[in-house]
Amino acid sequence: MPSYAEDGCEFGPSGQILKLERPIGKRTVARRSPLAPLGRLDMKAKNYLAALWSGPDPVLAEAGVAGELLVAKIRLGLATLLLVIPAINSLFFFPVETKEGLIGLGLASGTFALAVTMYLLISRSFNPSWLRFLSSSFDVTLITAALAMFFLANQPHTAVNSKVVFEGYFLAIGSTSLRYDKRICITAGLLAFAEYFAIVFFAAHHWDLNSAAYAPYPYGMFSWSAQISRLIMMLTASGLSIALVSRSQRLLQLATSDPLTGLFNRGYVDERLAMELSRAQRYDKSLTVAVVDADHFKALNDTHGHAAGDLVLKKLAELLRGSLRHSDTTGRYGGEEFVVILPETDMETARRKVESLREAIASTPIALPHGRETVRLTISAGLASFPEDGEDAAELFATADERMFAAKREGRNRVVASAEIAVA
Repeated sequence: MPSYAEDGCEFGPSGQILKLERPIGKRTVARRSPLAPLGRLDMKAKNYLAALWSGPDPVLAEAGVAGELLVAKIRLGLATLLLVIPAINSLFFFPVETKEGLIGLGLASGTFALAVTMYLLISRSFNPSWLRFLSSSFDVTLITAALAMFFLANQPHTAVNSKVVFEGYFLAIGSTSLRYDKRICITAGLLAFAEYFAIVFFAAHHWDLNSAAYAPYPYGMFSWSAQISRLIMMLTASGLSIALVSRSQRLLQLATSDPLTGLFNRGYVDERLAMELSRAQRYDKSLTVAVVDADHFKALNDTHGHAAGDLVLKKLAELLRGSLRHSDTTGRYGGEEFVVILPETDMETARRKVESLREAIASTPIALPHGRETVRLTISAGLASFPEDGEDAAELFATADERMFAAKREGRNRVVASAEIAVA
């Protein structure tokens, strides 16, 4: 009987094993695809790009509004100087008669008018997110327009080799970091790169820049290597602006997060409540605050230890975070007490949402450390809504806090949304 092979083994005529391809009794290990690392890299790249193009934290966004106002003031001051100096020269010293002078005066006048418009809009609290993109793009394009003016004056070397006007790009790119939005840094940096490249490309293809007719080259001869260096410097400046904003976001995260649960801390919650209340008052929107407290938490700590208590708080924070909208704010206010801010949410909608949250928490078993046993946690919550229950943050929080204690007094594991006690 000839030998035969079966299931990775070669058998002899009498059934003895001649060759063992894999050990008996061991599982066959699936081979990893050689493309698996590429898939992980692709996922990391997608996550990095998503983080890079993510909007700022609301607190940083408010700081960006203040930064936008500062930029608007600086822009207005520079535009005033650009207009006043040539205007004084033309009125008292050298009348503007050349085509280039008239173009420069017209550009300065247009810049001043737009700078005034920007300042008035921002100073009067009109500051939608698109305006910050527009103003940063305006700053970059203003520098490009100034360089393009030299083409009209038949001075292409000045356009591509200017050491004064070109530095304006770095001011425009650097000021984007005051908006605390990485997307604005990226947009302004890429726009500056594209516009300046267009300036250089146009000059190089419409003039023989190294012709002897331009000797003695007061602004230097044209060199593509020098222009590429300038473009690289622009991208580097953009990268520094992005890094500065990212660092600011990281520092804010460290300063405003609770180290145990990862939720926002009390200081951030207080500041965010004031911001959301101001927005609700300005746009006549509703706002609801919920104070949530874990029931019998001290007894759990005394019975199972602080490690178990910490784990329960982490799980509670996870359930809170996963059950609410991205626009809602959840923070640990102290101990086992949490605060939830629900913008543009009326009392009834908020009550249903928190009631669903209460039911989800009560029905979720929480495994204690070392797998000893599981516990179930319940919460008591009190709600207060603007403007029915208060006009300021302190009044709203005090009302919600009192209703949370009312829920405790009535037996816990319930939500109180008004003066009437809600039954669990």
